[in-house]
Amino acid sequence: MSDYDVVIIGSGLGGLECAYILSKEGYKVLVLEKNRQLGGSLQTFVREKAIFDTGIHYIGGLDEGQNLYKCFKYFNIYDKLKLIKMDEDGFDRISFGDNGREYKHAQGYDNFVEQLSQEFPHQRQALKNYIEHIQEVCNYFPLYQLKEDNNPVFVTKYLDINARDFIASMVSDPRLQSVLAGSNPIYAGEGDKTPIYVHAHVANTYIESAYKCIDGGGQIERYLSKNIRANGGEIRNYAEVSKIVETEGLVTHVQLNTGEIIHGKNFISNIHPALTMEKLESTKIKNAFRHRMAGLENSSSAFIIDIVLKPDTFKYINYNIYHYNQNDVWTGVNNTPEMGPAGFALFVPKSSFGGEYARSMTLLIYMKFDEVKKWADTYATMPHHDHSRGPEYEEFKIRKAEQVIDMACAKIPNLRNCIQSYTTSSPLSYRDYIGTKDGGLYGISKDYRDPVRTFIAPVTKIPNLYFTGQNLSMHGVLGVTVGAVRTCGLFLGQNYLIRKINDF
Repeated sequence: MSDYDVVIIGSGLGGLECAYILSKEGYKVLVLEKNRQLGGSLQTFVREKAIFDTGIHYIGGLDEGQNLYKCFKYFNIYDKLKLIKMDEDGFDRISFGDNGREYKHAQGYDNFVEQLSQEFPHQRQALKNYIEHIQEVCNYFPLYQLKEDNNPVFVTKYLDINARDFIASMVSDPRLQSVLAGSNPIYAGEGDKTPIYVHAHVANTYIESAYKCIDGGGQIERYLSKNIRANGGEIRNYAEVSKIVETEGLVTHVQLNTGEIIHGKNFISNIHPALTMEKLESTKIKNAFRHRMAGLENSSSAFIIDIVLKPDTFKYINYNIYHYNQNDVWTGVNNTPEMGPAGFALFVPKSSFGGEYARSMTLLIYMKFDEVKKWADTYATMPHHDHSRGPEYEEFKIRKAEQVIDMACAKIPNLRNCIQSYTTSSPLSYRDYIGTKDGGLYGISKDYRDPVRTFIAPVTKIPNLYFTGQNLSMHGVLGVTVGAVRTCGLFLGQNYLIRKINDF
């Protein structure tokens, strides 16, 4: 007996968006989440009354008429969100250790060119060409523009050009090349590997508009969940799927770690495809496909320092900082522990109680899972929870945090005097709380040298088992939302769904 029309495994943004879309269209939907807190990278946490985001530090494309604005209106959450628009003349500031300048990424295409032309007047025309080509790349992916399209995405242009070479072909000044690529930690960019479409989509959405969620991005999860339930959908936490069972060519049910069986007509996995294959009991999926999923390289992870600031010591800044110790902004993702971090990203959350001063900040550096691999058998979430990973792990995190804070103090000299306390997160934290394989920030790493291989289709060889989430075409709020539209389009018709979103 099929109790649900659709069972969704994982309550990350993609899973919740699929649940909303399908429940709105009359499907009986159940979302299963293994952790206590819903939302995946939308999760927030509180330390000493300061709110921290785990993944959503800022969002683009939210001005009226823009793509994410239309989607959030359709999800019936836009008017409920508490948002602040970031500095229009420099929402991202790129800086280098060799001088005190901050190079500004501005909102609006003309303003973006104008702000950088003040620092690079000889590159004004090159900047115009760069913006035109970024928009051209994005226009070759109609779904990202919420336009009707019947062509599969892998036949589109701009899949086989890497970001570094593309930027270098647009602008000749090496420093400007680094400035344009300076925010690459938000997509774990590797210059000789990351396809230009990844850079273009991320850059474009923030140049269009950039916002922070006041008091954290967890509000997106709360409103989506409330709306799903209002549509008749169900959401369960502490419900870890241990088995996905196929019988005679179709998935018939999932089994929870408690032994409970849940039947359904269709199943959508919002967890990593490799983890999905590990849970799937089926002879219909060939070993070659399972090995392909298991063998795909995941994006780098990160080490995070979440800082509670002393009251009235650090004035709120309405922009992000990406700071580098050297000119090459692409090397940080591959730095070894011996080399140390190449730079850091700094995000300052906006609190509704903060006033002129910030209550907290987050420092982020790249970190490979190998650095914490010795503690890989310890877990911080139920049902495998270990009380502690041990004193060696805590000492490791303190050493790393102090190294990063020292680096940040070279950029912001008075910072250490503003710190009241801090907590840290490693790739193990991302693995446990977000459910990403090896703690990867952005799912499967995209590679321009083999673009089709790193595109994951929402369909599988089992007709009623589907994928969604950041491991499809793109990560990030917009990328995951587009992925949810792709997945739900298989149920409803993609062009039908796009029309519904545009007409809402």
